[in-house]
Amino acid sequence: MTTKTDEPSKEESGGGEIFDNGVVLGLDGGTTSTICVCMPLPPLSDHHNPLPILGRAVAGCSNHNSIGETAARDTLKQVMAEALLNAGSNRSAVRAVCLGVSGVNHPNDQERILNWLRDIFPSHVKLYVQNDAVAALASGTMGKLHGCVLISGTGSISYGFTEDGRDARAAGGGPVLGDWGRTPSEFLYPSNEIAISTLQIVFDISVPSIVLVESWINGILFTCSGYGIAARALTAILRAHDGRGLPTKLTNSILQSLGLSSPDELIGIISVCINKKLFLLWFREISVTMKLRMALRELRPILKTKCLGWTYADPSWARIAALVPVVVSCAEAGDQIANDILRDAVEELALTVKAVVQRLGLAGEDGSGSFPIVMVGGVLEANESWDIGKEVTDCILKTYPGACPIRPKVEPAVGAALLAWSFLKKEKEGVTCHR
Repeated sequence: MTTKTDEPSKEESGGGEIFDNGVVLGLDGGTTSTICVCMPLPPLSDHHNPLPILGRAVAGCSNHNSIGETAARDTLKQVMAEALLNAGSNRSAVRAVCLGVSGVNHPNDQERILNWLRDIFPSHVKLYVQNDAVAALASGTMGKLHGCVLISGTGSISYGFTEDGRDARAAGGGPVLGDWGRTPSEFLYPSNEIAISTLQIVFDISVPSIVLVESWINGILFTCSGYGIAARALTAILRAHDGRGLPTKLTNSILQSLGLSSPDELIGIISVCINKKLFLLWFREISVTMKLRMALRELRPILKTKCLGWTYADPSWARIAALVPVVVSCAEAGDQIANDILRDAVEELALTVKAVVQRLGLAGEDGSGSFPIVMVGGVLEANESWDIGKEVTDCILKTYPGACPIRPKVEPAVGAALLAWSFLKKEKEGVTCHR
């Protein structure tokens, strides 16, 4: 989705053409970090030449689904301002901005962010908002929206475009999947309004976070992302600890990396109470008086760690996904459980690409047509003996031998900047840009 505004006045554009003496901003916003680059507006003939980066800035998460709208807006505003500052430029010099942001899954998401941008930039600036997968694709195709991209980092998604502008996606639904069919208050136990109220007051966590706790207990996980791989590893540790699963090297390796001494410290008192069916009793006892609630607020930092355990004290997606290298190390050391987790991830990642290719017909009627597959994300990087990206590529090539895997030579933020230039060029030529 894009927005088109009036052409700048000569005062706004410095008196020259829209392609002269201006800059574009490209932004790649993810769950882990947000990167913005400021690049010069190139001559029409130099689109595919390497472009100098005038300024670059890095900030934290900008996914509004993960950190909320206010924090996401502030992150985007901050990182763009810093990129311009580092480039020695300013907002009046900007001709176009393209944001590729995770969590942009619906026109409403795009319009929300476009409104944020309209409050920041002068009216002559062209504004484009896409899913971060689109910027990643452009980083491999140097600004051309054709082919398929596979991202597997903290989260995962596959996104594709045909040359005539049709698009399709697979996965990218977030770290916890499932149609619950129940209200949040029914997840823990019936009639547990006191428990949920106390969780919110004492630990300052929301109902969605409580749902996340229950979804972990039920093992409903997003298995082809970094988050999903790590979450399955943590679940395997608990299964082995309970006697429901096989022993695994993951237990010692992950506990050691986290500085924990027992699997019980992953889940804390709350989950132990759930297992013993004493959850309601325990919370009713600590919720008796307002005076005690006020005291518990003072003890929140300590209680949050001890009672919620490592997993739920801060259930951020990136924090959990950071355990993937430990899982890979255990797999390389021969651990069967770790190897099974990675093999399942490979199969699922390949399926997400195949689904997009099939829906768009990227490989042609006979399935042998040529098309690019851009591979992006830390999960797809090679390790000593486990190369998830290569395993995924090999799996895809068995079905679509004409696929052309690409490892981008520029980062997705640069891909977003190239898209900004491309969209701007098309609009100058009278072509309406759509997602």
